[in-house]
Amino acid sequence: MSKRHILAGFGRILRAAGDSVGGLDDVQALAYCNCFPAPAHIVDQQDTMITLTINGERHDFDVDPSTPLLWVIREQTGLTGTKFGCGIAQCGACTVHLNGSPIRSCVTPVQVAANQSVTTIEGIGSKEAGLHAIQQAWIDEQVPQCGYCQSGQIMSAVALLSNNPAPTDDDIDRAMSGNICRCGTYPRIRKGIKRAAAKLSETPVSEA
Repeated sequence: MSKRHILAGFGRILRAAGDSVGGLDDVQALAYCNCFPAPAHIVDQQDTMITLTINGERHDFDVDPSTPLLWVIREQTGLTGTKFGCGIAQCGACTVHLNGSPIRSCVTPVQVAANQSVTTIEGIGSKEAGLHAIQQAWIDEQVPQCGYCQSGQIMSAVALLSNNPAPTDDDIDRAMSGNICRCGTYPRIRKGIKRAAAKLSETPVSEA
């Protein structure tokens, strides 16, 4: 592989990281990917008290502001449903919602989410509170195979239906394109989303 191809691939990673946290430039994306030390004007290396609302509950964290949100969620709150997949915002396993919008938490510095609302897979539904229509559809359509990517798939699907209650196949493909399933369950994922959309609108489910 040539140096040109390597640099081109690295550029795509940087753009994905920047897009995930809101249009960062390449220098900021490098810092947030932990590829190089962050400039002082971007990240304060001293631990800082950061407040997040996670699944409706306030949490205060004494952390380095550049710490990826994923590790704060997993290691400091014990909410382990959000998974680490690639670390470069390319697989979607780490997807959570920030103020209702899906983001890749593996490249999102915790400081970006300060004083904002984060929702993880644990906040979508439960047996006690009732499953979200997407979760029930995942069960009904037997969507998961190994299951590792599925929390991220569900988070992206919930966000899709929140913004588009009657998605077409093309809408589904676009919304889910950032979520990789190594088991290839994409046809079942699409059926699950359609079933959930039908349930939410109380219309019959098409077998197509």
